[in-house]
Parts: sequence; C-alpha cells; structure tokens
Amino acid sequence: MDYFEKLYDEHENVNVRFVGFTTESTRYDFGIVYTNLFFSKPLVICMQTGRSTLLDPKDLEDIEYLQKAFKLDLYEQAADLSEFFIEAIPGARFEEQYD
Repeated sequence: MDYFEKLYDEHENVNVRFVGFTTESTRYDFGIVYTNLFFSKPLVICMQTGRSTLLDPKDLEDIEYLQKAFKLDLYEQAADLSEFFIEAIPGARFEEQYD
C-alpha cells in the first residue's frame, strides 16, 4: 500500500431500504443507503444493473440526469423514478464534510 494515500476510511451504521416496484412497463429493484457521508445524499443502487448514484431532492428534478445515471431508454421511465424517489428520499440536510 505504499502507492496509495488514504483519503478516508469511515465506518458507519446506516439505514438501508430495499424496495421493488413496478410501473405500467417496467420493474425496478433498488437499494437506498441513507448515510451521513457524501453530504448526506443517499446512495441509490439499482439491484438489477448495479448502477448507482448519489441523489438529493434537487437531483430528482432533473429527469435527464436520472435517465443517464440509470441508463434508461425512455424519458417516461426516468420520470416514474423521479416520482418514486421524491417520496422515498428525505429533504437534504447539508453538512460540512471538508474544511
């Protein structure tokens, strides 16, 4: 490990929510990791594809971002995810992490 400079190594007990749901055309399975790291943005993981991203309420307003992050074919699929995540992800609590 002489080649690496450790930036952080945190241990945290976190809440994780696993949720599966369907829309008219698609099934979704997600893990949502609620953490105090990463400016308190939850880590959202698609259990089907392994794609993940950090999301906060502002990100949920950007449908194209969700479409790109989860590589969805249709804008409507991303809009469905936005609608779901608006209910699932609480308002962001901005916390300073870096001096």
